[in-house]
Amino acid sequence: MIAKTLEKELNLEQWQVNKVIKLIDEGNTIPFIARYRKDVTGSLNDELLRKFDERLKYLRNLEDKKTKIIERIDNLGKLDDTLKNQILNAETLVELDDLYRPYKSKKRTRATMAKQKGLEPLASLILAQEVEEPVSKIAENYVTDEVKTPKEAIEGAQDIIAEIISDNSTFRKKIRQNTFYNGVIETKAKNKDESASEYEIYFNYSEKLSKIPPHRILAINRAENEGIIKGKVDIEEDDIIQYLKRHTLKNCSKVPEMIEYNHHTTPIITEAIEDSYKRLISPAIEREIRSYLTKKAEEKSIEVFAKNLSQLLMESPLSGKTILGWDPAFRTGCKLAVIDSTGKVLETSLIYPTEPQNKVKESEKVVLDLIKKYDVDVIAIGNGTASRESEEIVANIIKNTSVEYIIVNEAGASVYSASKLADEEFPDFNEGERSAVSIARRLQDPLAELVKIDPKSIGVGQYQHDMNQKQLNESLGGVVERVVNEVGVDLNTASSSLLNYVSGITKSTAKNIISYREENGKFDNRKELLNVKKLGKKTFEQCAGFVKIDNPQHPLDNTTIHPESYDAAVKLLDKLGYTLADIGSNNLKLDNLDYEELSDQLDIGVITLQDIVKELKKPGRDPREDMPKPVLRKNVLSIEDLEEGMIMQGTVRNIVDFGAFVDIGVHQDGLVHISQISDNFIKHPSDVLKVGDTVKVKVLGVDPVKKKISLTMKTTENPHGIGGANQKTDRERKSGRKFAERKKSEAESKEDMLALLYKKFGR
Repeated sequence: MIAKTLEKELNLEQWQVNKVIKLIDEGNTIPFIARYRKDVTGSLNDELLRKFDERLKYLRNLEDKKTKIIERIDNLGKLDDTLKNQILNAETLVELDDLYRPYKSKKRTRATMAKQKGLEPLASLILAQEVEEPVSKIAENYVTDEVKTPKEAIEGAQDIIAEIISDNSTFRKKIRQNTFYNGVIETKAKNKDESASEYEIYFNYSEKLSKIPPHRILAINRAENEGIIKGKVDIEEDDIIQYLKRHTLKNCSKVPEMIEYNHHTTPIITEAIEDSYKRLISPAIEREIRSYLTKKAEEKSIEVFAKNLSQLLMESPLSGKTILGWDPAFRTGCKLAVIDSTGKVLETSLIYPTEPQNKVKESEKVVLDLIKKYDVDVIAIGNGTASRESEEIVANIIKNTSVEYIIVNEAGASVYSASKLADEEFPDFNEGERSAVSIARRLQDPLAELVKIDPKSIGVGQYQHDMNQKQLNESLGGVVERVVNEVGVDLNTASSSLLNYVSGITKSTAKNIISYREENGKFDNRKELLNVKKLGKKTFEQCAGFVKIDNPQHPLDNTTIHPESYDAAVKLLDKLGYTLADIGSNNLKLDNLDYEELSDQLDIGVITLQDIVKELKKPGRDPREDMPKPVLRKNVLSIEDLEEGMIMQGTVRNIVDFGAFVDIGVHQDGLVHISQISDNFIKHPSDVLKVGDTVKVKVLGVDPVKKKISLTMKTTENPHGIGGANQKTDRERKSGRKFAERKKSEAESKEDMLALLYKKFGR
């Protein structure tokens, strides 16, 4: 059943599903399967394989729970074939929980207490709806020391009936669906003080549950948790009550065309139905739906976060440059660190060019001396406190030099500088110096530096602290793993943090590799990894293709070709009249090959052979070379310098559901609302943009007080979309204009709110 489900959900062939399950169960990592088992899987990519692995775990957990539930119900003597089949066919944990609910051992409820008082037979009698005398008279037989009156007996029986109705899986499924598609979520303000102004949109708000966007769910959840608003699910109750009546009350008429209920039991059951819904079903369904919406919102947010993180990690490195990292601050001074083209720290310094000291001239001299002494190419300024002031100072310092500068997102730098890893890496540096080094290095090689930081602290997501941390960590960890393995790492220079994300390598194994390197010098070949403590053949198989060695003993050790394919690669070269020395040279002509024939001759899969040829042409090529280069600047602009209509170049810093934040060089990121990203309709900003993209934007509006910048990427003459076509009448145009202006105002109001939320919580 699991295989069939995966086949259907992921649109795969049966053989693919079976092969992937086998590869996963054999202990192969997702990066290894994605790159080196393409012939086995039919070239399934990393993203799909991770979805496969996640669903496989879920479905196996589901099947395990089915087995346990069937066993428990059977032990109670209440399992029949119908129920067993329902359990076996359940497709979700929610559906399974509904089926198991009537048989769960419940805590002390009104129904369980009534059963303990011996009222279950009375409840069954009422529910059968066949009595021909007043129930109050029958209830006299159930009066005891614990049940004082017939009325108490009937009320206890009603509690039992209410729980029976509540436990009905068919009822719950129907009501859950009805509530989701027809219900609304309503929020009211509990606290309207000024500090809660970013939540103003939710002070009196309602929206259909089925239509509400994910980011609003997360915003509502946060506002509720902070005690600002109170939210509830609202649904028309009468329809649901009538549905329960139709399926609970029995027609006792002997005439088929007539509907006649038992007048002795109907009022009692009707009261139980209303109580069941209002007291038991409705609150539970509300919790379930809100939990479901939260889960889906988290998944969407994690998806966007993961995509942004992937794009950030894949940003092009600024290689071959000497960089001065600048960690800005006021009172404590600006920390400086110069690194060479390999990332080695050459010198650190501390200057006080900002308030309150304002030692501008002294600071300028220090910076100019460092520039001259180390031939600095670029100054990387962190975007934290005093960044704006530092930028102005830097722009003035480099005015008559060839040096350029760039603002670097320093999110997470302070986290790294105070970490145990930073202590180990720079034991003699203070936190400010470490932060300056991190800022410089993340420009030089974003991937190598950012892997040292918790992905949640990197600053490319929303509400990351409000969601399921286990799920978030797994997703983001998977992204880092995929990118690290896609890029590959140099075995002789990679840090423990970087090695830890290589396929098959654990934290302890990464440390063992570093220890081996320190004790024995640099690695000369990949096979030497087998000498590393606790690195066995299986680990070697998983990691070998993802680590590279510069100037190795074996030329293929600096390629992504796996050692298991070395013989095939050498035979291919020999067959075509080449040697290993020809790899990567212009002499190597590998076009117009008959892959099918060569595959048979070399006993290797066609897809694997194609990958080998591709790597032989351009060995060890960094895929980040194709990414946009960092935009370096020499001049500085402020938000006050911006005017409506200005055309500017910027860099996408973050992508959220409602738009993209773009750095245009004025310290404050501008917002390109989703409606302004493209001339054509798009479902999500990530459909056309990615973090790190260099984009051309036009300024739509500037609010220096709110520090709000509205941008557009539309190429049309009328980016606001106001007005109508030429053939429309004046009245139509006026009407359309008013409507558009109203919509624009509403959009801008929402945009203001969302921008505020991003400003406060986005990083």
